[in-house]
Amino acid sequence: MPLVRKCLQAFALAACLATSSQVQAQPIPAQQPIGDLETVAEIHGAMPTGIAVSSSGRIFINYPRWGDDVPFTVAEIVDGKPIAFPNTVWNQLGSVSTQDKRIVSAQSVVIDPSGNHLWIVDTGSLRPHPISYGGPKLIQVSLENNKVLRTILIEPAALNPETYLNDVRFLFKTKAASYAFISDSSPDGGIIVVNLVSGESWRRLSGTRFTRSDPSFIPIVEAEVLMIREPGESAKRFNVGTDGIAVSADGETIFFRSLTSRHLYSVPTEALINRTIQEENLKKMVVDHGQVAGASDGLEADESGGIFLTDYEHNAIHRFTGSVSTLKTLMYSPKAIWPDSLALADDGYLYFTANQINRQSQFHQGVDKRVQPYMVFRIKTPYRPIRHGQQPNIQE
Repeated sequence: MPLVRKCLQAFALAACLATSSQVQAQPIPAQQPIGDLETVAEIHGAMPTGIAVSSSGRIFINYPRWGDDVPFTVAEIVDGKPIAFPNTVWNQLGSVSTQDKRIVSAQSVVIDPSGNHLWIVDTGSLRPHPISYGGPKLIQVSLENNKVLRTILIEPAALNPETYLNDVRFLFKTKAASYAFISDSSPDGGIIVVNLVSGESWRRLSGTRFTRSDPSFIPIVEAEVLMIREPGESAKRFNVGTDGIAVSADGETIFFRSLTSRHLYSVPTEALINRTIQEENLKKMVVDHGQVAGASDGLEADESGGIFLTDYEHNAIHRFTGSVSTLKTLMYSPKAIWPDSLALADDGYLYFTANQINRQSQFHQGVDKRVQPYMVFRIKTPYRPIRHGQQPNIQE
């Protein structure tokens, strides 16, 4: 029996090895891209973040002054090349005394619901230098003549010492009641509401679990744990507050999420606008939609009620329509390294920047692993942006 057992064991081993050899000989199936990814522009030099596309098809991007050589912080892409917008003077850095008449460091560019105006979100921030009144602002530019129509300075009461204006979306209710909603990516996070008629601004949901970084979240990007890894220092969690923001098609809801969280939240727009609602009551009105796909940088809405979410953990873009079960992936591609901001154009193309933020030196012991060019991509969708011509009565 021992001899028989040994023979059987030897036979089983040989069969196992043969089977293993056959398995290894089979090609491993590759992950198939999703969506027809088109290259719009290859960007060399400074790293872009935001993107906007007008009703006539003009394309704008911006470059925050984060350390790259940034000759201009807002640009229009003309014949595939970026050109300073609205002109070189507005893009000159200047000084504290002139910062209210300059774009200090643009973090995003957005077309408003009319399709005819570009709004520039100026952080007013050149870190580690603190911000001061006159720096953080919204700048409205007419696309008819490329002239700055209005500069709205964010009021001191709406700011905190670490405020970092990130993205903006609009609600044009009536000519007498129109608003902008700006995400603040400072550690406390928050949403800054701007009355576009009066120019007043105020802060909501600051320091709440909805707007701060999720303390249990650790992002995985390009198969690596993403943490702050500075030379000679211990690794630290990557913590960024409110980032992506979108206004629903019916104008009744604001969707938002922190950069370092997988949770998607929403709150009634009226609750943010109505300053008589106390913060404790406001927090009770926030809806947690749960962990929706991977973490996002940018959000965008369409007129059919969908919310687009970038997914920098999975090189993807999804569309959310109310529940995780309805989540649809519109784009996945290994080329889309850190999809950042989104802009849905009138012809149904969804534009986005892919800028390799995760390869910055702060994540890799001081070694910059970004490989130029940075990319502007687009994918075709059956959806359309939220457009209407209602304009606020602006008080100069």
